[in-house]
Amino acid sequence: MTINIPDSSLPRVVIIGAGFGGLLLAKKLAKSGGFQVVLLDKNNYHQFQPLFYQVAMAGLEPSSIVFPLRKMFRNYPDVYIRVTEVKEVTCGTNEVHTDLGSLHYDYLVIATGVDTNYFGNMEVAAHAIPMKSVSEALYLRNRILNDYEQAITTGDYETRQGLVDIVIVGGGPTGVEVAGALAEMRQFILPKDYRELNVKEVDILLIQSSPQLLKGMSEQASEAALRYLEELGVNVLLNNRVTGFDGKWVDTKDGTRIRANKVIWAAGITGNLPKGMPETAVGPGMRLKVNRFGEVDACSDIYAIGDIAYMETPAYPEGHPQVAQVAIQQARNLAHNILQKQKGKTLRPFEYR
Repeated sequence: MTINIPDSSLPRVVIIGAGFGGLLLAKKLAKSGGFQVVLLDKNNYHQFQPLFYQVAMAGLEPSSIVFPLRKMFRNYPDVYIRVTEVKEVTCGTNEVHTDLGSLHYDYLVIATGVDTNYFGNMEVAAHAIPMKSVSEALYLRNRILNDYEQAITTGDYETRQGLVDIVIVGGGPTGVEVAGALAEMRQFILPKDYRELNVKEVDILLIQSSPQLLKGMSEQASEAALRYLEELGVNVLLNNRVTGFDGKWVDTKDGTRIRANKVIWAAGITGNLPKGMPETAVGPGMRLKVNRFGEVDACSDIYAIGDIAYMETPAYPEGHPQVAQVAIQQARNLAHNILQKQKGKTLRPFEYR
């Protein structure tokens, strides 16, 4: 069975993933008018991921960070959107296999991003709360508010601590943002909305396995983040890691046990790879190894951009940081190179700025 996409004389570019990279690439190619673009995603909307934590903290409504794909491309007749899960990619025959059927491509761009990595700890995976989608952010919001409601009617101190204390695992951008937003909620919102709750009992803990926050960013940024969180009253535990969480108690590497019903997991990510990619193309963190032009190793006509792409450059010998700006700049560069390739002109290597 094949996906119902009209035949066209235009070269077909299939893009998997409507994140920052995939969405911008589709826009650039659509505006050029020289391609049939097929955008595949499991949702029919784009999610503005950097603000998931604001949804989780009730600072924003989901509608503020969700943008319908069809509305964006309503004026581009050569763009086709299909809501489906990609099952496998067949490099030899240039085909993508999905829940809706198969699809042939001239160019394939993998922009599938990453998923939560629990590092094989199934107990943590069963009880911790990730934050990789709007629905997960909403779930966290509801858990926090429901637990506050229970806490004001709970007399037992230990049980109440489990309801109000929150542990965040991972001191990257997401973990730091969530910890700061929770601390501000404790300082400014709880005293007004939950007057019966003793805010001094509300502990916010951020656990980071390395000796600094925001690893991969500048030392100044790391120090400023630590200082800011500590001024807000966040208990930052560096050089430590969570070894277990059963839904009530958090166990750490140094033997500490923390009473908390909620653990927000922002500790690690792993590439969200479709099946069919050769093992030689898979690099650190389950990311696809690409050259300076975004081409996937050992696969002709397949490209990767954004968090899923692992590109070594002199300035970034261990790959680029997995942030939106990298995906956006890679999408711009790839759009330029696909246009150049169609014209038989020289390609431009990627340089992150």
